[in-house]
Amino acid sequence: MTEPSLAVSKQLRSVGRAAADLRRGLAVAISDDAGGFAVMRAAETLTDAGLGELRGLAGEIDGAAAQILLTAQRAEVLHIVHRHEAAALPLEARYDAAALNALADPTSDLANPMRGPFSADKAAPSPAVIASLSLCKHSRLLPAAVAVSGRHETASVLKHWTQEHDVLTVAAEDVNVFTATQARALRVVTSARVPLDGAENSRIVAFRPPDGGVEHLAIVVGDPATGDPVLTRIHSECFTGDLLGSLKCDCGEQLRGAIKEMGDQGGGVLLYLAQEGRGIGLINKLRAYQLQDQGFDTIDANERLGFEADERIFRPAAEMLRLLGFGKVRLMTNNPEKIDGLAASGIDVIERVEHSFPSNAHNEYYLSTKRRRSGHLL
Repeated sequence: MTEPSLAVSKQLRSVGRAAADLRRGLAVAISDDAGGFAVMRAAETLTDAGLGELRGLAGEIDGAAAQILLTAQRAEVLHIVHRHEAAALPLEARYDAAALNALADPTSDLANPMRGPFSADKAAPSPAVIASLSLCKHSRLLPAAVAVSGRHETASVLKHWTQEHDVLTVAAEDVNVFTATQARALRVVTSARVPLDGAENSRIVAFRPPDGGVEHLAIVVGDPATGDPVLTRIHSECFTGDLLGSLKCDCGEQLRGAIKEMGDQGGGVLLYLAQEGRGIGLINKLRAYQLQDQGFDTIDANERLGFEADERIFRPAAEMLRLLGFGKVRLMTNNPEKIDGLAASGIDVIERVEHSFPSNAHNEYYLSTKRRRSGHLL
């Protein structure tokens, strides 16, 4: 496989470093091609000291705005009237770090019923502001931030401030294409034979993105011919279901059932994607479980957190298949979006193979929600 260009490697490295800094509670500066900037911190990891630094920066830059940034999904939960894909609220003096932590985290909503009133900026947010929320998602944090934003021509102190505070700067455009660029540049790291229960003739192939992030895995059962449609399952990792046998979902049954079916049929490929919780990460999935215990269904829970109902992309699965030599699949799925995602990435889905298991008392409502609201073929 061709190595990513120096420019692509630099893009991925800068976004990866910025995401790591956000997780540490540090600030990150984002610039965009339209001349805008945002110096931001994730609301989830915000401290009073970090908040004070941002308030101080806003006072030093003429025309800069200190804002709370929320996704459209989170804004709607908080009944904030907004017109755009993100809502920017003025950072009022009444907010300390604890209040902003709680504003980002919907698991505390029922304990804080009287928040507000809120008023969102009517102007469209800049690309740098939008990228701030995307970077929170890449960091597996709640998609909410506090930022000082403005335009570069009015920010003569910005460069000095970022240098003085050792703040990384990343381009909004690099943040926006990060996930797709990662997928296009996947490479095989290693493979090994691993006999599995139900499919003893199996090997695991590891694929690593060029930013050094979490690896995706392919379980290749048997020796399927690359010229034929291969029996395929796209399976997003599920720590609770796959490893612990959680009864809240059907993931463990789907994983082991797919491997056994491939073994019975003499071959297949299971693509194990590092996209826990429909792409929101394990910690946020546990938060979604808390919301489900409060009475919200699986889709409402993700949206209350500020995410889309499903944040996954299936381009990595398509690239993995291509690297393994496959272009046509018989896809084991009940999710039409997986079919559409592979097809949009150039993989020919010849057939949908039904793949479902009986519900139990703990996951019956979860499965019925996927059928009713997400169009799953259950």
